[in-house]
Amino acid sequence: MRITTLLRRVLGITCLFVRGFELRKEGLVLQVRPRTKLPRCGVCGARAPGFDTRPSRLWRHLGLGRLRVWLEYAPLRVECPTCGVHVEAVPWARHKSGFTRDFEELVAYLAQTTDKTSVTKLMGIAWSTVGRIVERVVAENLDPERLEGLKRIGVDEFSYRKRHKYLTVVVDHELRRVVWSGPGKGAETLTTFFEEVGTERCAEIEVVTIDMSGGYQKAILEHLPNAKIVFDRFHVQRLASDALDAVRREELREVRGTPEGTDLFRSRFVLLKNPWNLDQRERRKLREIEKSNALLFRAYLLKETLAKALEYTQPKRATRALKDWLAWASRSKLKPFVKAARTIRKHFDGVLAYVEERITNGLVEGLNTRLRMIARRAFGFHGPEPLIALMYLCCGGIELDPPLPGPTHV
Repeated sequence: MRITTLLRRVLGITCLFVRGFELRKEGLVLQVRPRTKLPRCGVCGARAPGFDTRPSRLWRHLGLGRLRVWLEYAPLRVECPTCGVHVEAVPWARHKSGFTRDFEELVAYLAQTTDKTSVTKLMGIAWSTVGRIVERVVAENLDPERLEGLKRIGVDEFSYRKRHKYLTVVVDHELRRVVWSGPGKGAETLTTFFEEVGTERCAEIEVVTIDMSGGYQKAILEHLPNAKIVFDRFHVQRLASDALDAVRREELREVRGTPEGTDLFRSRFVLLKNPWNLDQRERRKLREIEKSNALLFRAYLLKETLAKALEYTQPKRATRALKDWLAWASRSKLKPFVKAARTIRKHFDGVLAYVEERITNGLVEGLNTRLRMIARRAFGFHGPEPLIALMYLCCGGIELDPPLPGPTHV
């Protein structure tokens, strides 16, 4: 076997010829050329006539142990009738990249599973280079039909940096993956998504889960004529939980510094926990609150009654239970619950839609938690584009096959 053939097989790239090699200070440099004789446009990939040769350049490839490997080639300039004058496409690398496809695939695979700093140490590249490689890999591998056939979506904002730096994230509930993200939040940002989806595909969307954000509601009502808005159950019940905590704090101000105040201060989690999660000591403390503080126990009953009303699966029974709760909360003489009842009454149809659809924004909130982990392990982002690319890479359904040796059996 010739040494050039051996080197080509070691590289694992079948679309080139190895013409020679030499050891330099950079590492092992292989002189290569494409197998195809007719050059192609580096932008669109169409065949185009070449008219001159650019200086030789290097592409970083996967190393052999501690030895770095480079591919050297002098690319042509081509005149594409569609794209104009560009450097020819080389089969081992993406356009305008200084790394081979195998190298970039491995970097992207590592970025899916570990932090960017570890990737830079393992691969010997700069921190910002990891982000640019991820953007190129995502641009090539992201499903172009991910916006087709959307029926049930969830929308939420994600804060990725201080001073009100937000992303709007759209999730497909059926495929359980991120299908779109853009910088900013509110109606204007979500309108950009709907314009990209198009009028016909917007008409096919049936359900949208959101929190009680007025900006998102405006865009949904304007662009989704057939969609039902479902307000997340967690946010609805949180209104009651926050109202209960506000009542507890008001009662605490009156008895602060007394033994009764100490017991009341320690009762927060007893009041907010689900009844079936209470242990014997916590149940005893709850009975003491029932005897000693009627207002606070009334607030606790209001919180639990709202949760029970949302458990109904029949819309008629849920409607009656919710209306009864609104009437009780409005005349409870507890200002936090009066305010919560006013908010729920304003969004009554969206709250009731949860009973009919039995779908929440939990998937979106869970993905937001994962995005926060991604942002933290990257030690921050200078702009939204690298974060969006990494989000698609980790949560957009992209599956990479890294160029690594498979398992061996001894």
